[in-house]
Amino acid sequence: MLETYGMLSGIAPVLSCLITITAYATLGFVGAGLLWWTLLTFAIFWLFEFSIFSWALVGVPLLIFNIKPLRRALVSSSIVGLLKKLKILPEISETEKVALEAGSTWVDSELFSGKPNFDQMQKEPYTKVSEEELRFMNNQVDTLCQMADDWEMHKNGDVTPEVWEYLKKEKFFGMIIPKKYGGLGFSAIANSETVSKISSRSTALAVNVMVPNSLGPAELLSHYGTESQKKYYLPRLAVGEEIPCFALTEPTAGSDAGAIQSTGIVFKGDDGKLYVRLTWNKRYITLAAVSTLLGLAIKLEDPENHLGKGRYLGITCVLVPADTKGVVLGKRHNPMGIPFYNCPTSGKDVVVSVDQIIGGPSGAGRGWQMLMECLAAGRAISLPAQATGGTKKLAMVTSSYASFRKQFGLSIGRFEGIEEPLARIFGLTYLLEASRIFTCGAVDQGIKPSVVSAIAKYNTTEINRTLTNDAMDILGGAAISRGPRNLVANAYIGLPISITVEGANILTRSMIIFGQGAIRCHPFAYQELKALSENDIAAFDQAFWGHVGFVIRNFVRALLLSISRGYLAKVPNGLHKKYYRKLAWASASFAFMSDLALGTYGGGLKLREKLTGRYADVLSWMYLALATIRRFEAEGQKKEHMAFLEWSLDYSFARIQDAFDGIYQNFDAPVLKWIFRGPVGLWSRINRINQEPSDKLGHKIVDLMLQPGDLRDSMTPGVFVSPDKEDSMNRYEAAFKLTYECGDIYRQLQKAVRKKRLPKGPIDVQLEKAVKEGIITQAEAEQVKRAEQVRLDAIQVDSFSADHYHTGLMEQSAMGG
Repeated sequence: MLETYGMLSGIAPVLSCLITITAYATLGFVGAGLLWWTLLTFAIFWLFEFSIFSWALVGVPLLIFNIKPLRRALVSSSIVGLLKKLKILPEISETEKVALEAGSTWVDSELFSGKPNFDQMQKEPYTKVSEEELRFMNNQVDTLCQMADDWEMHKNGDVTPEVWEYLKKEKFFGMIIPKKYGGLGFSAIANSETVSKISSRSTALAVNVMVPNSLGPAELLSHYGTESQKKYYLPRLAVGEEIPCFALTEPTAGSDAGAIQSTGIVFKGDDGKLYVRLTWNKRYITLAAVSTLLGLAIKLEDPENHLGKGRYLGITCVLVPADTKGVVLGKRHNPMGIPFYNCPTSGKDVVVSVDQIIGGPSGAGRGWQMLMECLAAGRAISLPAQATGGTKKLAMVTSSYASFRKQFGLSIGRFEGIEEPLARIFGLTYLLEASRIFTCGAVDQGIKPSVVSAIAKYNTTEINRTLTNDAMDILGGAAISRGPRNLVANAYIGLPISITVEGANILTRSMIIFGQGAIRCHPFAYQELKALSENDIAAFDQAFWGHVGFVIRNFVRALLLSISRGYLAKVPNGLHKKYYRKLAWASASFAFMSDLALGTYGGGLKLREKLTGRYADVLSWMYLALATIRRFEAEGQKKEHMAFLEWSLDYSFARIQDAFDGIYQNFDAPVLKWIFRGPVGLWSRINRINQEPSDKLGHKIVDLMLQPGDLRDSMTPGVFVSPDKEDSMNRYEAAFKLTYECGDIYRQLQKAVRKKRLPKGPIDVQLEKAVKEGIITQAEAEQVKRAEQVRLDAIQVDSFSADHYHTGLMEQSAMGG
């Protein structure tokens, strides 16, 4: 009896400790408030009969923290003073403040929270075009694509006059202009679908369509213009009577748009009216050479305070008719030989009425806000649509070519060396289409997702660059031999353009996605900064202590979800359940590590761009994974799509793991660097969120895509295939289908060769002998002959006479003037 009591006495402290740890861990995991922590602490003190000294030591501070006026007076005010003295938190300039407040947060804030609300995410729309918009896709867009000849555009340096007139007539320049002002009034998804399909035909043509429907006069006027400005300009823009451009970039102001030197001076004319005298020097302005209406971003100054807003009003957007005296539309730039108009523009002492300010005089000084909000929406639509449309085309081209192109008697798609890049193309095509539609759904809800749009622009264009390189490798000589038959070379040449425009990708990754996201999407960080700048102790107290609880919760969640590999997270049921667990795990780890970086480096974090770039990668791939899961759900969780879902999500979480590894390896704060490079880094390598997609899974999706039919079509929706039998896409598709239909016959021939019933050599010799030997029928031989004829035609590349070749070179070298 005494022995048993002794054993229990020995176990009791251990059991008590386990119960206590479990109770606190539970509160931390669910994110319980301070009151619950206080009650639990008091219960433990009472249960285990802690001394009065212990009650005083712990209980008094807890009471102070629970009584907000005491906490503000005794603790928070001191913290505010210390933070200001040490300058730990970053200072935010006025332009940064406008950028942060522009646009909206969306699911990015959920991913940043460490505890995403998956039930809410499942309700986010996965939008489709309307019947009216679908008719436009199937008629006007298809007609436009059929009219366009990408090779001829590249030779001539422009689209044909007939195409220009069709673009105007069918209001392609007015897709985003409301119907009440003469436009098409399309949704974001319809805008995206249009650009995506046109991009599958011609990158150059897509640029000419998407620029007037992105950041520029039409969008700025629709959102911020006066009613008189809208009534006058929007109907003219909708039908191409006015061709717009928007001039922001300057020789000394690129990604740092706030550094623009272009100026406007408000003055009163002899007639007593107010005018603006403009001077500017802009470059890289798409459509400027043919524009009739310039949108200008300038710094506006009002020396005599005519507008009543002070002297320095800041960045302002102004409309300037191109025929105004003093306007210069420069000679063309030559952006990688891609035939769209891009040129400098300048002006000196150009005078326009103050009514030409977008929004009228009240719009003076609001240009930066306008640009940030519109750029957020534009990044979400145009370039992601172009990249995704191009990628879906690559999936079609490479799947057909890898099937009908043969070496050593086998389709090249059956070689593992080719299979690897094919799997990457097919898996990431599924992911990009998911991201494109999911992101447009936010815009169509009226959300202007500034961080998500940066994620979409950066990642879709970078993935498109990777996959285009893969396609070049797979097609080999057919990809590098330029001419009308080549389906990928022009897109390959133009890749750096999409990487560079609307924010260079290097800075988008390292500065915007996480730099803006860390403040904008964080539930407390911006409130703390704002409270500090306004010296609002009450607001700071509320945000700061909420932030402390947020960090504790995410630390506990990150730890427990890592140990359980996400199994402790509450996630929706379905075939994809395991990936929701990984997303919950990644979100908690990301949220905690983000706060650790903010707390450790403070304002200096913005200069640690390699580190912030890795944080951006985690956030980006979490978003892309979420979009992919949402697509799978919206399309009915089809089992035939499961392999594509698994491949793309395995790839996404492997990228997240790579980014975390980079963070742990390069987190060089004192003490913490040893923890992250030591035990944390080791644990992360042992307990990886995900491995790379398996070879077996890659083989499966390649095998599915090397078969024509509904599944392949569902992976490449909206790719334009000309009905013209001489068109290269049509040639590829015809060869693909015919050779696939002859698959069993080819296999019979190969089997006969292995058994030495047929000789190795030309297919026509084999066919003749195979019929005589009764291996195949005459009808089957004729079927193969037809397939071979079409296949051999499809694999041909262009060749030119010497005169034709040199004429083509001269035509191309003359592009740009």
